[in-house]
Amino acid sequence: MSVLHLNDTNFETEVLQSKVPVLVDFHAQWCGPCKQLAPIIEAMDKDYAGRVKFAKIDIDEAPGVASSFGIMAVPTIILFKDGREQRKITGFKPRPELDNAIRAIS
Repeated sequence: MSVLHLNDTNFETEVLQSKVPVLVDFHAQWCGPCKQLAPIIEAMDKDYAGRVKFAKIDIDEAPGVASSFGIMAVPTIILFKDGREQRKITGFKPRPELDNAIRAIS
């Protein structure tokens, strides 16, 4: 698998209707901490393959979704399970903290 790239049209299908938990990385091209987070998300996608879906959404390209979840800063990670927001994490966080957040909702 590879990290999905979401937009306003595929968000509902890929995230809200997903059968597995989904970690969504709300980011922007101009965001330095977002670029630091990208390789961590890529590695996690491989390590959790089949158990958790990983996706990225550029807030400048998909303002509708970003607005609907109250994204005020990037990076923001939201963990979804059964179509509902379970946890919101704002700012760059190290991988162990993200692993703990996933374990908490799995």
